[in-house]
Amino acid sequence: MPAHDHNRRAWDERARSGARFARPATDAEIARPDELTDSAGWLGDVRGKRLLCLAAGGGKHGPLYAAAGADVTVVDISGEMLALDRQVAAEKRLSLRTVEASMDDLPTLAPATFEVVCQPVSTCYVPDVRAVFREVARVLVPGGLYLSQHKQPASLQAGVQPSPAGYELIEPYYRSGPLPDVAGSLHREQGMLEYLHRWEDLIGGMCRAGFVIEDLLEPLHAKPDAAPGTFAHRSRYVAPYVRIKARRTAAAATAPARSALWTGD
Repeated sequence: MPAHDHNRRAWDERARSGARFARPATDAEIARPDELTDSAGWLGDVRGKRLLCLAAGGGKHGPLYAAAGADVTVVDISGEMLALDRQVAAEKRLSLRTVEASMDDLPTLAPATFEVVCQPVSTCYVPDVRAVFREVARVLVPGGLYLSQHKQPASLQAGVQPSPAGYELIEPYYRSGPLPDVAGSLHREQGMLEYLHRWEDLIGGMCRAGFVIEDLLEPLHAKPDAAPGTFAHRSRYVAPYVRIKARRTAAAATAPARSALWTGD
C-alpha cells in the first residue's frame, strides 16, 4: 500500500538520523523498566509473559519490557527501527525477537501467541485502524491484555498555533485520506502520512474486534504556565493522547462495522 511504503521509508530515515521516537533506551531507563512500562498500574509483573510490542521499534519499548523479564517480540514496519532494538538488546544482553511487518497485517504471527500486546502511539499511520484491532485480537490469547495509546481525534483536527480564539479545529472530523503535511508541530510528525481515526473506530473498532474496554486515561501533558504555541500550552486545550486498557474476550467478534461509509473530502 502507498501509505505503508511511504511511512516505512520515512521511519527508516528517522532511525538513521536519530530523530524523535528513534532514540534507544538509556542505561538509566533500562535500570528501572517497571516504572516506565507500567505507570498506570495496568500490567503488573510481566516476567515470563509472552509480550508483543506492536509498531514499537526504535530501541526503547522492546528492550524495556525485556529488561522487566517479558518474553518480547517487537513488530515494526521499519527495518531500521528494528535494527535499533537489536542493537540495544545486544549491548544490554537482553533477549528479544524482531519481525518486520505492518501493524495491520501480521501473517507470520500465529493465532493466540501472546498474553499481552503493548502498542505506543502509532495507529495514526495506517488508513484503517480496525484492521489493526482485528489482528491484535487474532494474535492474543483469550483474556489477553491490549494496552495501546492513540492520538486523540480532536488533536489531529486542531491547528498547531493558537489564534485569538484559541486552538481552532481546522481539519474535518469526517474525512477520508491522510491529513495534510505539517511543520513545526510536536503533535504530528512532519513528512509522515497520518490518518484521523474517529472515536467510533477507536473504541467501537476495539469492541467489534472482540475486546472489552477496562480503563481509559488521557495522559497529562498540560502545564498552566506554558508559553502559547508550545506542546504543553496546546495540551491545556486539547489532550494529545488517549491510553486504553482492553481485554480480549473468549470469542473475538467478526461483525463488520455498522457505521455509514464517508466518502467526502
